[in-house]
This record gives sequence, C-alpha cells and structure tokens, in this order.
Amino acid sequence: MKHVVILGGGSAGWLTAAVLAADHQAASAGGLKVTLIESPDVATIGVGEGTWPTMRDTLRRTGVTETDFIRECDAAFKQGSKFARWRVDRDDDYYYHPFVLPQGYLETNVVAGWAKHSQVPFGKLVSFQPHLCEAGKAPKQFSTPEWAAVANYAYHLDAGKLGVFMRKHCIERLGVRHVSDHMTGVNAHDNGDIASLQTRDHGAIEGDLFIDCTGMRALLIGQHYGIEIQSQKHVLFNDRAIALQVPYADPRQEIACQTISTAQSSGWVWDIGLQTRRGVGHVYSSTHTTDEAAADELLKYVKATGGREQDIYTLPKITIRPGYRPKSWHRNCVAIGLSSGFMEPLEASSLVLVELAAGMLSDQLPATRSDMDIVARRYNDSFQYRWERVVDFLKLHYVLTGRTDSDYWRDNCRPESIPDRLKELLQLWRHQPPSRHDLYRIEEVFPSASYQYILYGMGFHPEQRPTTRRMDDPAQAEGYFREAAELTRKMLAALPGHREMLDHVMTRGMSKI
Repeated sequence: MKHVVILGGGSAGWLTAAVLAADHQAASAGGLKVTLIESPDVATIGVGEGTWPTMRDTLRRTGVTETDFIRECDAAFKQGSKFARWRVDRDDDYYYHPFVLPQGYLETNVVAGWAKHSQVPFGKLVSFQPHLCEAGKAPKQFSTPEWAAVANYAYHLDAGKLGVFMRKHCIERLGVRHVSDHMTGVNAHDNGDIASLQTRDHGAIEGDLFIDCTGMRALLIGQHYGIEIQSQKHVLFNDRAIALQVPYADPRQEIACQTISTAQSSGWVWDIGLQTRRGVGHVYSSTHTTDEAAADELLKYVKATGGREQDIYTLPKITIRPGYRPKSWHRNCVAIGLSSGFMEPLEASSLVLVELAAGMLSDQLPATRSDMDIVARRYNDSFQYRWERVVDFLKLHYVLTGRTDSDYWRDNCRPESIPDRLKELLQLWRHQPPSRHDLYRIEEVFPSASYQYILYGMGFHPEQRPTTRRMDDPAQAEGYFREAAELTRKMLAALPGHREMLDHVMTRGMSKI
C-alpha cells in the first residue's frame, strides 16, 4: 500500500487527505503517497457549518494551528445546541444539548435527583454550559492555550473556506499531490479492483486505494460499483434544505456560541453564528410542505431574528436522500463524506462521521492488498453501526414532541416510523437513564450523556423503580447540582464574551501549549 488516490475535494476530501498525509508521512521520501483529484468544474455544497469537539483533535492531528484555522475559516466557538419549539410551539419552549457531561455524571444517577427539580430544565440544573451560552460567553480565556478548553467546545465554520484552508495546508506542508482535473472514467483490474482513474488532462492516475469523496454523486462507490443507498426516509422525513448567508445588521452584534435549531411546521431552521455572518437554513419534508411555504417560513424566521431581506445571499437548494451505504468500503474503494450517506444536518453528524472515517482508515490502513478485505469488513461493521446510531439519535429528537399542529409532527410519532432499537431503549429508559451499557462501542458518535440531554430536554419523565439502587442517591445528586451552580457563577465572572475572545484571536492569536 504505497499510493492512496482521493477523488473529490471539499471538507471530506481535504480532511481525509490531511489525516492520511500527516499520519503516514506523505512529505517524506519513504512515506505514503497521497494524491487528491479535484474537478475544477464541480462546486462544493458549502453548508455543514457545525462540528463536534472531535474536530479540535482532528485539526491538531494534521498539524494546523488553531489561530490560523479560526482566522482563515471565519470560525467561531460552539458549545452545544439550543432546541426551540420542539416540544410545543411557544416562545418559552427551549432546551440545551451542551458539550460538557452533567456534573457528577460518572458518579451517580443525577436523573433521580432531577426528579425533585423537574420544573428546572435538566441541562441547566446539571451543567454550567447552557448558562455560558445564554450569557454569550466564550469557552476559554485569553490565556488558554490552543486546542485547550475551560468548557468543552467545537466550532462553527465556513465549510467552503475549510476546504480551501485544508487544501493549502495539505499541499504546502503535508506533501499531498493536488491534481485539478475532471475524471472521465474508471480503469479496472481483472479482479474488479480499481486500477486507475482516467482524467481529462493528466491521463490515467494509478493507485492502490481509492477514496470516493465526490459527495452525493458517489462516482466510484455508487456509479462505478453500484453499491446502493439504504433509504431512511421512512424514519427521517426531511429531504430538502434551503440555505442562506445572513450578514449581521450590527457588525458588533454578539455571536451565538451554540447552534440554534428552531422547529417549524414541517421541519426546522438552523442558525449558526460565524464572525462576519450567520448561516441560516430550513431543512424540511417535501411530503409535508411545499418549497414555497418552506421558503416563506425561513424568511419569516430571518426577519424575526434581525436579518434584513436585502442582505441575504441564497445558496442553491439542496436535495437530501436520507440514507447510508451499509457497505462503504468495497474492494479497494472507500466512500467518505456524502458519498457514504447523509441524513440531515441536525446535530452536525456529517462532519463528525468524516472525522471518524478518516481516523479509522488512517489508523488501520492495510499494509498490503491481502490485508485489505479484513480491514474493510471491520470498517463496514463499524460504520453500519454508527449510521444506525445516528438514525436512532436524530429520531429521538422527534418522537417525544408534544406538537400536534401539523401532519409532520404527528407522523414523526407514529410507531411504524420509529426504529425497533430506539423503541426498546425508550422502554428501558422509563426506569433507568441512558448509560454506557446502551452505547458500548469505542468512539460512539453520540455518547450516552447526549441521549440524556435530549431525552429529558424533550420533557421525558422516568417512572420510579420498585426498589432503590445505590446509584439513585438524590442527596449525592444535590451536591453535584450545587457544584454546577458554583461553576456557573465562577465561569460567568471569569470568561470573556464570545466576540471579545474571537477578536483577541484575530488580533493577537492564541498562546501555544
């Protein structure tokens, strides 16, 4: 295994190239050769602006500096998600899914203690982070080194700029060969493996392993090999998205440090704050509404949140085929990114799956072709599991709603639209909280604490067990609630504002570890 060829750029292609090149010393004489073919004729989608905290480790792994990344990608900090109007269609309905664990999460069952405070939102009782978001605070101080955190964080970023930033880093620092050309065909070995990719201007480019990062076109895994998408439209209904870029009416306006997801009649609106603009979009079900009605709801939201219609820049409409390929590694071809599948942008699952895919591929890169089938089976097993968990987790956001104002919300609660595994877990969670026993694999996409934040944020109230357990200690939980309140008090006083912190990074940079 000497040469990996990646077809397609964008976030998926260049992140994968960076991880492989950094880990396998592509810039050295004896390192892995990494070539990325990027068609100048194909534009990237340019959305997918939210990430998970794993992105910090991924970027650090590739050798970039956090200061350069924030400056070049219009990036801001993200400390979680805020869900508005998901339970009921009211202004006062919202809850948080923060990135820090509930205080005392590994020591006791804080849910048992929350039962005595059920009038207080679960996230705000067990965690300091929702309070930081509400106050517009950054997750780190001026003196906090690069990649380090006071409060766990991810990023909001300009997805188009991320691809450009990583391309420059890969070419100039990591030894990746960049071929700007259009693929015209696939040349195969007698055994069915890909031998080379035929290009318009550079001829045939040979390789040992080929990575399909061609987005929803899936030129290699889909069009060449015919590996089909397994549709999840019967579970997750959203299949359209309209995306906008909305400048701040006031350039000094505070920047939200959380993704804001606001439910609509037949979908939901995302609102992501970057340094110079907001990324706002409406993802919805074409079965339950029209494109025109969805656009009207989006415009109404933008105006209600301070956007001016004359400033809006509209991106091309996106068609979503909710589903995934159960087999994303076939022969010597691996699909990463949208070519492997896509559900909807809820909870930023798309980029984190790219990170997990690039990381596992790099960590287990087969040394020879005879090793490849073994690694491929393990890879496919891992990612089929991960896709199934993504489906479960996203569906969890819908099934507990109290909204009955449209067919969309009523249909989301139909038993036949809920995966069997999620039904079983909801049955178990009547008497015990989500835990590591429910999600037992290494590097779960969403940890059990995330399930707790959604479950109880959506108003789910567990029933009392017939017997008590040592872990169900309300007095111990009370102590952790006090700790969370004290941490909230200290952090609100010590942390700078979000825009203030970003201004510091832009002008002075971050200190090195």
